[in-house]
Amino acid sequence: MRILDGGLVTTVQDTGRYGHYHIGMPPSGAMDQFAHKVGNWLVGNDESDATLEMTYMGAEIEFEEDIVFAVTGADMDPSLEDEPIPTWTAVQAEAGDTLSFGFATEGARAYLAVAGGIDIEPVMGSRATYTLIGIGGHEGRSLEEGDELPVGESSADTDELLGTSIDETDRPDYSQSEINVVMGLCDYRLTDEGRQRFLDADWNVSDEADRVGYRFEGPDITDMFEEREQPFGAGTDVTNVVDLGYPVGSIQMAGQPIILMRDAVTGGGYVTVGTVVSPERDALAQCRTHSTVDFTAVDVDEALEIRQERDAHLESIQESL
Repeated sequence: MRILDGGLVTTVQDTGRYGHYHIGMPPSGAMDQFAHKVGNWLVGNDESDATLEMTYMGAEIEFEEDIVFAVTGADMDPSLEDEPIPTWTAVQAEAGDTLSFGFATEGARAYLAVAGGIDIEPVMGSRATYTLIGIGGHEGRSLEEGDELPVGESSADTDELLGTSIDETDRPDYSQSEINVVMGLCDYRLTDEGRQRFLDADWNVSDEADRVGYRFEGPDITDMFEEREQPFGAGTDVTNVVDLGYPVGSIQMAGQPIILMRDAVTGGGYVTVGTVVSPERDALAQCRTHSTVDFTAVDVDEALEIRQERDAHLESIQESL
C-alpha cells in the first residue's frame, strides 16, 4: 500500500500494547475497538491484525496488488477509483487502484482493514503507533505522502469474502451522547452537590480532543471540592491528590474534565472522579468536536453487564461472518 495523502491524522493501530502499564507505557491501539475488530473479521483477519485509523479526514491510498479490504467506523464517503463503495463491507481492489476518502459526515474515526493485515514489525508485542514517544506503526508517526506499508499473506479465501457485510442493525449509532461511568477513584474529593453537578451537566467536547485525552467544556465545579488540608505529596491545587495510577478512560479534573484515552500518561496527581465503562470508550472515540456528552453513573455490576452485552454482540457478529 502506497500513501498518496496521509489525510488529517492516519496511524497504524491494532488491539493494543498490553502488559507494560507499570512502566508507564499505555496500551495505544484502535480508539474504536468495535470498528477495528469488525473490519478485520470482514476481510478474514484475526482481530489483533493491524489496521489504519483515520481521524476526521481519511487518507488517499494506492494498492500495488489485488487486495480485499473493508472500511468501518465513521462515514468518510470512501471511493475506489472515484466510485463510491459501501462501508462495513468486504470490497475488492485491483493492483493500481486508488482508495480515497472525504471528511467524516458521521463519527470521527474510520478504519481500513486489508486482508492479511498491515505487516509491520511489532514493538513490545504490538504494531500500534504511539506518537508521543515515536514507537510502533510506521516509524512511530502519522502517515505521510510516499510512505509504503507491507501487507501480510491472508489465509482466508478472499473470493468468498467479497460482498460480506454486517447487518444495519449491528452498526453503531454514532449519535450516542449518553456515556456510562463508574464514579471513583477519587470522587470522595467532590461534595455531594459537586457529584450531582458533574452528572447533571451537559459537557461539550472541546477542540483539545485526541488520542491522549478528551477535554470537555462545561460548568466550573472546582468550587465543589471538600475542604481539607492537602496531604504530604499532593500539590497545592484543590484538584491535586497524592500521585496515583490513572485507569484508561478515567475522568481527570484539572479545571474542566479530561477523559484519558488510549495514548494517555499512566499516572499523576490530578483527582479522577470517574471512569468510562470500557465498551463506551468506543462511542466516546467517535464523538466529534463541539458535540455534547452526558455522563450517567452506574455501579461496577452494571458496568460488567454492559461489557458482557457488548462482548456477546461482538461474538454474534463474528459468528455471522
